[in-house]
Amino acid sequence: MISVIATVYNEAGNIEKLLDSLMRQALPADEIVIVDAGSTDQTVAIIQSYQDKLPIKILTESGCNISQGRNIAIEAAKAEIICVTDAGLQLDERWVEALATPLIEKPSLQVVAGFFWPTPQNAFELSMGAAVGRLVDEIDPETFLPGSRSVAYRKEAWLAVGKYPEWLDFGEDLVFIMRLKMRFHVFHFAPDAIVYFETRPSLKSFYKQYYHYARGDGKANIWLERHLLRYVTYGVLIPSILWAMLQIHPLFIIGFFIGGVIYLRQPYRRLKVMGQSRSFLENVQAMIVLPVIRATGDIAKMIGYIEGRIWRAQHDVPDWRQV
Repeated sequence: MISVIATVYNEAGNIEKLLDSLMRQALPADEIVIVDAGSTDQTVAIIQSYQDKLPIKILTESGCNISQGRNIAIEAAKAEIICVTDAGLQLDERWVEALATPLIEKPSLQVVAGFFWPTPQNAFELSMGAAVGRLVDEIDPETFLPGSRSVAYRKEAWLAVGKYPEWLDFGEDLVFIMRLKMRFHVFHFAPDAIVYFETRPSLKSFYKQYYHYARGDGKANIWLERHLLRYVTYGVLIPSILWAMLQIHPLFIIGFFIGGVIYLRQPYRRLKVMGQSRSFLENVQAMIVLPVIRATGDIAKMIGYIEGRIWRAQHDVPDWRQV
């Protein structure tokens, strides 16, 4: 058996995308377990309207966080193979098949990592997709850590690493996946297991998203080196170049050019691929907006990570690295 699980909260505006794509699967799931965290809109009613079309089991646990919701869903799932996704996403018709088949064919395999691709509607979202998305050729299957929007694993693997960490409100899926990696080492990468996602439609919503991600990093004490590099860049390197331009010679502006090329090279490469079906004007607009999006994300991460570390210092949290 194959179970698909997801958590929802006030997703009336986009839950149908996920449910419709589950109806089109080449290999249908045997059951779909959805945990609602107490939605106050029509989310539950919409899901219930699909119960005569899909094998949906919906559970309500008001006030639960994402980790708690996923754990509840997996506990209730009858299948050994668990495919995990989120509301607001659209699944490729081969998503279940691409994730589950390697687990079916290789009993020793525990985890299959899927892929994700943005679906921009305008120039801003195109630029956002290039900033936060990835190309398949960027992914090293040996080190790739999939988020819980497109991943499958055996129920026994979920139990072996202590389930999702319920003390984390954001970044919980990354900690869980890192624990799976530490425990089982080898993941199978399935690039055809694609979920299509909508990027954040504004800088404000993007800032909030990445602030929470970084706060979760701080709470869990992960990616310290990456965050330190960001503080050094903005707190030391950029001010040093500005000082050298003003006090020594204007040609030190070359330092900004070199840094910009390094900083934006990969996002612009993604934009070239993602923008192939878009107009010339949209691509130009996306190129202009991209540095602003990257800088906004960096600021959100720097503030969020510090707040996460402060929270961690004030709370007695478990050592998630003990698998």
